[in-house]
Amino acid sequence: MEHIISVTLENKSGALSRVAGLFSGRGFNIESLSVAPTLDPSMSMMTLVTSGDDRIIEQILKQLNKVIDVIKVVDLNESDFVERETALIKVHTKPEDRAEALRIADIFRANVVDSSPTSYTIEVTGDVKKVEAIIQLLQPLGIKELVRTGRIAIAREPVRAASSHARPVAKAT
Repeated sequence: MEHIISVTLENKSGALSRVAGLFSGRGFNIESLSVAPTLDPSMSMMTLVTSGDDRIIEQILKQLNKVIDVIKVVDLNESDFVERETALIKVHTKPEDRAEALRIADIFRANVVDSSPTSYTIEVTGDVKKVEAIIQLLQPLGIKELVRTGRIAIAREPVRAASSHARPVAKAT
């Protein structure tokens, strides 16, 4: 089963390498990896996607927690989360296909971020199914190049009762 794991780690040289080395050294596969600094520049947030049964995932989580630079490890599959991926898709556009490429981009709320007489570069952000769907529709037009970010994810905040969000109402005097 696929798991999305969020890893907070120290933003210093070699930290990413140690995490990646843990996976390769034990024969685990990283299907997707994204990492960037957090609001605190001394820390980075890594989102990685991997697969395995419960035993393998448990082993991965334990091994990640042993890495010196790792501050926190969360298996996002254990709660509700939001995930997104971004893709840049360079589509070869013959004059007769340009309108179709724009129509497809519009349907998916994607943006044309670069244009030339022979191509459009389309940026799309969404869940994996959305990204895969637009790629499938653009393929017949001729995809010249495709770059994907890999998935990023964040846990959802728990939903609270409506009364806990209500502000106190001042009494009229």
